[in-house]
Amino acid sequence: MAGVKLPKGYKPKKSETYMSAKQLEYFRVKLLDWRQSLLEESQQTIDQMRDAARDVSDEAERASREAEITFELRTRDRYRKLLSKIDQALKRIEDESYGFCDETGEPIGLDRLEARPIATLTIEAQERREQLERQYGDR
Repeated sequence: MAGVKLPKGYKPKKSETYMSAKQLEYFRVKLLDWRQSLLEESQQTIDQMRDAARDVSDEAERASREAEITFELRTRDRYRKLLSKIDQALKRIEDESYGFCDETGEPIGLDRLEARPIATLTIEAQERREQLERQYGDR
């Protein structure tokens, strides 16, 4: 993948070899951009929480700020988990297993990866997993 230069506006096409060097580079850049965006949002959240802690004047405002902070902390936790999944996807790009289902080894598909670049399962495998979770979760 080293040295792969993507043309401006490049989007993977189904007519190309699946998970070619160009496609892997496209998803690597997409994941890195997403990761950077999440890190920037997280830093903004930290800065806002720091500022909010200083500006509390009465009990009602304090309660409101605490609710906002709780919400922000939940959001940051989701970002933390998402960042971990992005890092795992980047590792799969490096070892060239990216784009293939963890359970079946089949291609996940460009459309699914475009919509969810951290996907590790085909839609069918994901549906089977969710169905099993529902069956065993009801017991």
